[in-house]
Amino acid sequence: MRVDAGLSKLLGLSRTAVAAIAESGDVVIDGRPAGKSDRLVAGTMLEVTLPAPERPVQLMPVPVDGLQILFEDDDIVVVDKPVGVAAHPSPGWTGPTVIGGLAAAGVRVSTSGAAERQGVVHRLDVGTTGVMVVAKSEHAYTVLKRAFKERTVEKIYHAVVQGHPDPTSGTIDAPIDRHPKHDYKFAVVASGRPSVTHYEVLEAFRAASLVEVKLETGRTHQIRVHFSALRHPCVGDLTYGADPVLAKRLGVTRQWLHARALGFDHPSDGRWVEFTSDYPEDLTTALGRLRSES
Repeated sequence: MRVDAGLSKLLGLSRTAVAAIAESGDVVIDGRPAGKSDRLVAGTMLEVTLPAPERPVQLMPVPVDGLQILFEDDDIVVVDKPVGVAAHPSPGWTGPTVIGGLAAAGVRVSTSGAAERQGVVHRLDVGTTGVMVVAKSEHAYTVLKRAFKERTVEKIYHAVVQGHPDPTSGTIDAPIDRHPKHDYKFAVVASGRPSVTHYEVLEAFRAASLVEVKLETGRTHQIRVHFSALRHPCVGDLTYGADPVLAKRLGVTRQWLHARALGFDHPSDGRWVEFTSDYPEDLTTALGRLRSES
């Protein structure tokens, strides 16, 4: 295998990270510095010097415009996440975060998890809007993490996808992993993690369809990857093959994807609770334009 591909699998790092290590001369094969495209051969001595770990990302309490609290008690806080907001701080991200916004609003969250993502039991993409729950108590963090892992949480999304899925309702069962060539996105890969998406078309337009999606698993970019694999990418999702002309006509600058509803057993007493989020203005406008064209 190539150095970048082999070390990526061996060390659990991205190909980009491995390439950077190789370019700095820190990958040595039989005493000779190796480039990222050199080959790993059986029987040779491989030495890798890893860079010093990055310092933990600091949580900055910064108010977030449009971040609404839908529900709050001693155990959980449920928010309506606006577009352009990450779930938590991460290396390279300098924009607003849900955790930073809650801290600025005086909401204390669970201290479980890494310092920068305390209380986070699930995430939404920066470009995806909608309902999201954050744990406030340690007990809630433990219970909710287990619920997401055991798939007892009901996650309902609405998406506008290009074209008309056939059949109009069904299940996409296709494994997902990092894209073999582009580290910044994911793809359906035979060796990937099991990923299951259930969908039903709610409304069909001339150029697209409004679908309701229920996630059985929760892989990164799962809905976007699965519908792209079906050749029905989310409208506006240029990363996964959407038509830029259609996106421009509808006035969308990100994927038309919204976390519509979230249901789970409340961690304090086990009662079933559900929370919903209305479409934000940009998605509502695009939907109106589709209806007027049909």
